[in-house]
Order: sequence, then C-alpha cells, then structure tokens
Amino acid sequence: MGRIIAIDLGTKRTGIAVTDMLKITANPLETVDTKILLTYLENYFAKEEVDTIVVGHPKSLDGTDTQMTQPAINLKGRLANKYPDKKVVLVDERFTSKMAMQSMITMGSKKKDRKEKAGNLDKVSAAIILQTYLDQL
Repeated sequence: MGRIIAIDLGTKRTGIAVTDMLKITANPLETVDTKILLTYLENYFAKEEVDTIVVGHPKSLDGTDTQMTQPAINLKGRLANKYPDKKVVLVDERFTSKMAMQSMITMGSKKKDRKEKAGNLDKVSAAIILQTYLDQL
C-alpha cells in the first residue's frame, strides 16, 4: 500500500507533502526548486511506494484561473503520462497559503522565522492540500 504525495507548485519553489503509510495524516516533506521537481519526484518514487499524486489546483477567489492554473494542469498531465501506474488528481488550493501561514503562527513560529523560511510555507501549504484530499475520500 503506497503513500499519497501532494505538490504545491510555485514558479520558483514547490512544496511537497506526503501521507503516512496508512494514509491517515498529511505531513510536510520538502520544499524543492521547481526546476528540479521532476527529478526529485523520480528519486522519491524510486525509494518510496506512492499510489496517488495530488497537484494543487490554483484558482482565484471567484473561481477564475490564476497565472499558475495552467502550469499546474500541465504538470498533472506530465505526471499522468510519466507515471501511468499512479492516480494523478487536481485539488482546489484556494486559501492554502493563508491557512499555512495561520498554522505556522499558531504553532509559535516567529515573524522573522516565517520570513526567513519561506520554504516552510510551501510544504505546509502542500500538507493542507493533501489533507483536503484526504478529507474528501
């Protein structure tokens, strides 16, 4: 039984989160340079069994596309073609960045740390996207 991995695609950085083996909890995993995302995933899939890939689907508040909507859709297609044995789905990611920031504040992260560690925000956002998917199951 494989894990579920989630991707919060960004222009520069991409947040990644993964479930535990039982697919119960969503955990922030890593923030990687978007340029090396596909290589990172290939290496990860060689080490860990993954059944499903969840890609954050960016939309504006009114449901219209953002500048990242098409890149996310393109990524979904590329992953589905490259990994036909894995389920690849899009999940609405509206509000995830705000929720991630609030989560970091709640956990006691200082303002200075949040600014210095922007990568934390990306992987926490990916975990929220993943938790959204798990809640829908």
